[in-house]
Amino acid sequence: MALEDRSEAWRDALRKSISGKERTDTPRVKMNELDAKVRARNYEEVNQGLTEEQARKEASRCMDCPNPTCMEGCPVGINIPGFIKNIERGEHLEAAKVLRKTSALPAVCGRVCPQEKQCESQCFYKLKLKKEPVAIGYLERFAADYERESGKMATPETAAKNGIKVAAVGSGPAGLSFAGDMAKAGYDVTVFEALHEIGGVLKYGIPGFRLPNRIVDVEIENLKKMGVKFQKNTIVGKTISTKDLESEGFKGIFVASGAGLPRFMNIKGENLIGIMSSNEYLTRVNLMDANNADSDTPVLKGKNVAVVGGGNTAMDSVRTALRLGAERAMLVYRRSEAEMPARLEEIHHAKEEGVEFMTLHNPLEYIGDEKGRVTTMRLQKMELGEPDASGRRSPVAIEGGIIDVPVDVVIVSIGVSPNPIVPSSVEGLEVSAKGTIVVNDKLQSNIPTLFAGGDIVRGGATVILAMGDGRKAAAEMHQYLCSK
Repeated sequence: MALEDRSEAWRDALRKSISGKERTDTPRVKMNELDAKVRARNYEEVNQGLTEEQARKEASRCMDCPNPTCMEGCPVGINIPGFIKNIERGEHLEAAKVLRKTSALPAVCGRVCPQEKQCESQCFYKLKLKKEPVAIGYLERFAADYERESGKMATPETAAKNGIKVAAVGSGPAGLSFAGDMAKAGYDVTVFEALHEIGGVLKYGIPGFRLPNRIVDVEIENLKKMGVKFQKNTIVGKTISTKDLESEGFKGIFVASGAGLPRFMNIKGENLIGIMSSNEYLTRVNLMDANNADSDTPVLKGKNVAVVGGGNTAMDSVRTALRLGAERAMLVYRRSEAEMPARLEEIHHAKEEGVEFMTLHNPLEYIGDEKGRVTTMRLQKMELGEPDASGRRSPVAIEGGIIDVPVDVVIVSIGVSPNPIVPSSVEGLEVSAKGTIVVNDKLQSNIPTLFAGGDIVRGGATVILAMGDGRKAAAEMHQYLCSK
């Protein structure tokens, strides 16, 4: 359809929406979910996806704007109207093809990306009509799942092999996205992973009830079909150096080693038995089968479990505690619920499942028994003070507002720092005071052949932002190598 025809069709639809007809009268679809009481004690995926009828009805809400602002909110540049209109027409495999042109992990993104803060926040419905946006994330998941379950999953086209070797350090979302785009461009790509499973944070950091491993595995298999090679149990910076990679003929290296160094509060009693980081807790459960009684690396299963923090990782941890048998699972956060960085969907699911929210509380110290195991969490009650220069209200302690809460397991989820192994192992590499790799606007470090992205640059980010970095680094490295 010519642009002028498309614009006229859009204006017609807009006129209908203003008069309260057709598309904008249709309510946003609701995701099908497992019953909260059932799912709180198992690892089945909570969100069950849309039916074909639901997906097509939701897709019909899309206005197909001539200047789709939703795409401006997508870090990987998905043609959002393009894939949605294919769903509306019932051409679901074509919708999946549109997604795979720019996204290496559509089934993953459809599940875990914060669309409400990105593409959906820029939807015409949200911006102009002040209504609920099109459920872009749900539709992305539908198209990717439909393709997988149809048995007709397409492998993206790749250019003729150019014989140039490039490496990705880390198999999380940034590394996988980089690998996919470089493979499409004809490069010989190898991804090096320190752990025994491919997927990075997608495997060890996100529980199966939110992102099943089988979904990640299918996406990885598709990358393998494109020619991407994976080498597990390899710690770049320890078992092999970047110099070794260069000597093996790798012309470019993309560092996507993540932010795997947990932060703690450094308060009294934090070294007691039963207190651990969310990184350790989730990795043991998600990747090392710690919830199994016969596991070689079991994890403590408390009756009274507290998780400190308010992000998605904290939400994943406290919901995991429920599934491990906690009778009381508490989320302790020093600010109000309105300021929690976690997705609204995750907060909603946690509440439905029985998580106790202790907002405006901050740990002061932990008390243990004679065996050195934590028994009590001492909390300071907080209130929000006056807004600072940025407009944010900082939490302030309430005088005398101290309470003791019985606990036997505490999970600290207050953020992570960049993994220091690669940055500290590369001679001459410029690193910031926070331990992140310093890069220019092309994601290129001061060592021209070394690019970096994701948490090792950002210090902590979402899956989709890391994927965006992977795509950008691939494009920039391609330009750099072509110019040599």
